Amino acid sequence: MRGPAMAILVLGLILFIGAHSIRMVAAPWREAQIERFGKQGWRGFFATLSTVGIVLTVYGYGLARRNPTVVWTPPFWMPHVTALLTAIAFIFITAAYVRGNHFKRALGHPFLCGVVLWAFGHLLANGTLNAIVLFGVFFIWALLDFRSERRRDREAGVVYPQGTASRDAIVVVIGLVAWAIFAFWLHGPLIGVRPLG
Repeated sequence: MRGPAMAILVLGLILFIGAHSIRMVAAPWREAQIERFGKQGWRGFFATLSTVGIVLTVYGYGLARRNPTVVWTPPFWMPHVTALLTAIAFIFITAAYVRGNHFKRALGHPFLCGVVLWAFGHLLANGTLNAIVLFGVFFIWALLDFRSERRRDREAGVVYPQGTASRDAIVVVIGLVAWAIFAFWLHGPLIGVRPLG
């Protein structure tokens, strides 16, 4: 089952990450398709490709976990490092959706920074081949997309508004609460692993 499972996982990642990389690697083609089929048509295509990709990714990863190939064994304390990085990742991801915070001002694209930390943290705590493929792909994609978006910002002269301490506090509180709910209650039932025991 290892071969088919990994094939499904890789195919899912190709579809999902590929859909989310079109703007980065083929912006003119993307604009041409939007003009050709309209915004709704393009959104439908993007949503379909993304949905099929994420379903295959989750299914393939789940299959691969049943009979994993162990590449290395993380030390017993590594999950705590992952928990810290993931908590920061939740804060960054929250910052992408709250206006007027310093995280957005400093990073420009805190969502992608959050994905980088989330993926890196999970790479540290997982030594199986399927985990390395899954989180490694997301880590590399998020890094490249972040660089691409920041370059686009510079070319367009984008300046993000100043943040306020009150907005920062909102971001931190919401991010940490969301992280705690997921880490202590949802991660086990949804993912099948209780990261903090």
